[in-house]
Amino acid sequence: MRRILARATADEDESNIDITPMLDVVFIMLIFFIVTATFVKEAGVDVERPEAVTAVMQAQANILVAIDSNNEIWIDRRRVDIRSVRPNIERLHAQNPKGSVVVQADRESKTDMLIQVVDAARAAGVAKVSIAAQEK
Repeated sequence: MRRILARATADEDESNIDITPMLDVVFIMLIFFIVTATFVKEAGVDVERPEAVTAVMQAQANILVAIDSNNEIWIDRRRVDIRSVRPNIERLHAQNPKGSVVVQADRESKTDMLIQVVDAARAAGVAKVSIAAQEK
């Protein structure tokens, strides 16, 4: 009787499925998707962009620089000084060399500040610099 009972418990132990390798694969896939996902980056301030008839949606705008109505510059939700625009853009461009810079200037901001930001982006080595506008 004891032999039959021992054999029955041994059969139950052998019939269990080990799911540890499956969990390892699922966690590796989760890490892969988190690392390769692209997240929407925002400049950090709402800007009222001017309207333009020729405005075109850009596919890879990875570095967003905003200039608000008070001529304050925002990158990655942080207010930055005009002197630190170039190093910030260099750092962000090093993370994604194929990305471009889009400057979102408020319609009340000064053109001088816009030109300084575009110059800093080009001095940082970014070839694709665009100015954001709203479609009419």
